[in-house]
Amino acid sequence: MTGLDDTDLKIVRLLAEDARRPYSEIADRVGLAPPTVSERIDRLRETGVVRGFTAEVDRSLLDDGVPLLVEVECAVGRSESVRQAIAERTDAEHVLSTADGRVLATIRADGIGDPLDGVVEPEAVERRSVTPLVAVDHRTGLDPGGFALSCAECDNTVTNEGEHLRIDGTRYHFCCSSCRSNFEERYDRLSEESA
Repeated sequence: MTGLDDTDLKIVRLLAEDARRPYSEIADRVGLAPPTVSERIDRLRETGVVRGFTAEVDRSLLDDGVPLLVEVECAVGRSESVRQAIAERTDAEHVLSTADGRVLATIRADGIGDPLDGVVEPEAVERRSVTPLVAVDHRTGLDPGGFALSCAECDNTVTNEGEHLRIDGTRYHFCCSSCRSNFEERYDRLSEESA
């Protein structure tokens, strides 16, 4: 079974709320037997929808310092190096790149001075701002409208009739055998050309 249904969505939501939630509790909440929940979670992991189970840490309880929002407008072609430099900081919690060449990060710093001094090359930055944060909320919920696998070939929604293929450790999903075949042929051709 390749498609995802409302029960899968409920299971993913419950796991997103608490990844340590017992399968028996999930089973009670979705109306299934615990072994069936276990099988569904295994399938969600196999399809790549669930990549792992992690702990969400409240860094404010562990780290001293002031939470800051750092926004950097990068020089042309420098956003990736700026993003990497900020991401290497141990006090950086979230680091994001935008399509227009900006980098945003939440950092817990010792003060409200410029946390990028000595971290990012000055010529890589056009403009920067640092704003103290008063609250940060992490959203773990899922939008039910966006919960579907997309075909790797044509971007259509993958249903129960869909197919999948694993290449070099990556699992690809397809809406039909024709898309899978087209994708495989192109992959093989590109692999031969690069060899």
